[in-house]
Amino acid sequence: MDFFIDIFLHIDQHLVALVQNYRAWTYVLLFMIIFCETGLVFFPFLPGDSLLFVSGAVASIPGMPLEISLLILVLFIAAVLGDSCNYLIGHSFGKKMFGRSDSRIFKQSHLEKTHHFFQKYGGKTIIIARFVPIVRTFAPFVAGMGRMHYYTFIIYNVIGGFVWVVLFCMSGYFFGNIPFVQHNLEILLVSIILISLFPALLEFIRIRIKNKHNNA
Repeated sequence: MDFFIDIFLHIDQHLVALVQNYRAWTYVLLFMIIFCETGLVFFPFLPGDSLLFVSGAVASIPGMPLEISLLILVLFIAAVLGDSCNYLIGHSFGKKMFGRSDSRIFKQSHLEKTHHFFQKYGGKTIIIARFVPIVRTFAPFVAGMGRMHYYTFIIYNVIGGFVWVVLFCMSGYFFGNIPFVQHNLEILLVSIILISLFPALLEFIRIRIKNKHNNA
């Protein structure tokens, strides 16, 4: 656990070392991380927002063999393919995987939280979920399990993936090397996660309170 916490809090240092050691292969590694986080329900804990931000920041460092336009293209493809893969998994195996009341991997609470998003936002959940950890991983899975029309899904998937990747990568590219940001990067990364989770938490609490009143 300490190892993963260290990677999260010092992801900028680890990524710089990876780029210096593996150069162009870094694109492949970043592709796999984003693909797994968005495409496989086993990995909702992988960094998403923070990784995109730090990747953009590293790309802005002079001499680093990461080019921002290629980085955005690679991560955009990873995000779109990841959601598409997750949709197909949910469509084919969703009901079997969540057939048990609960498990350590397939938490019913994660599924319920994503269902709440679909109830409120409909298909736009695929776009909104890009900016909400955990829900980001389960939204395409639930869309597939609920038999959302694939043409509709892929439109939301492409739009959401593009906005998500461009927003965070370009934010890191333009602001990541500001001295204040560099000196407070750990706080900033934690803040990104907390801000992303806050709307989902409020909505979940609101629905729980509403359900209690309805059952009273």
